[in-house]
Amino acid sequence: MNVPNLLTVIRFMLIPVFGYYLLEGQYKVAVFLFLLSSLTDILDGYIARKFNMVTPWGKLADPLADKLMQLTATILLIIQEKIPLIILFVVAAKELLMGAGSIFLYKKKNYVVSSNWYGKMATVVFNCTIVLIILFNFSSPINEVLIWTAVLSTMFAFIMYFKAFVNINKKT
Repeated sequence: MNVPNLLTVIRFMLIPVFGYYLLEGQYKVAVFLFLLSSLTDILDGYIARKFNMVTPWGKLADPLADKLMQLTATILLIIQEKIPLIILFVVAAKELLMGAGSIFLYKKKNYVVSSNWYGKMATVVFNCTIVLIILFNFSSPINEVLIWTAVLSTMFAFIMYFKAFVNINKKT
């Protein structure tokens, strides 16, 4: 196992630990773990590209670790009534469709989907939103502006990935 893939495994292991501290109301520890996960994501991508350590497993597992961390945070913030339930449905539907499209392209075209600037932008916006909501416990209107901004950036990324999916699928 190479270093980038090891960092991805570490991110998977951080998810339940983050969830525990968030549920226990230890917000600073939860945010630290969330940011640590984000940092290892940046680091593993940099190392993988810089040292030519990109693997098919890493291309699949890396975004999965990110999305599981985001979904965990989303679900727990809903449980804590900091964000509305509809957000989970929007984000989960997007992730399921993206996952299904990725599997389809891999099976039909042997094509592994990789991230683009719009996916990275959406991840940064979503992660910043999660951190701000956890740390500052804003009033409901501010939370709603933050979370809907994150959802809109996520939906923009979905539309862009869908366009790419259609273009890739058209190729013989």
